[in-house]
Amino acid sequence: MALSHLHRIDPEANLARFYCIDVAATRFGDVSVLRTWGRIGTHGRTRLETCATMEEAERAAFQTLQQKMMRGYLNAGQMLPPDLAV
Repeated sequence: MALSHLHRIDPEANLARFYCIDVAATRFGDVSVLRTWGRIGTHGRTRLETCATMEEAERAAFQTLQQKMMRGYLNAGQMLPPDLAV
């Protein structure tokens, strides 16, 4: 389940980044938060955080989403194509 896929694009600053957060159960009964980030067009970097419960994992993912939104990231579906942006 992909929780969220975010983009932050600013052509004037040569900035084109993505951030993806996924929450999934592991084979051992734990729950993992998978974070992948980097420049759009690359594989980026990945970090895996294992939590004991789904609630703990969702809380960690939600906190990260809030931080990214405060830094200017938007849902990828809400982004305007560069030629339509004002």
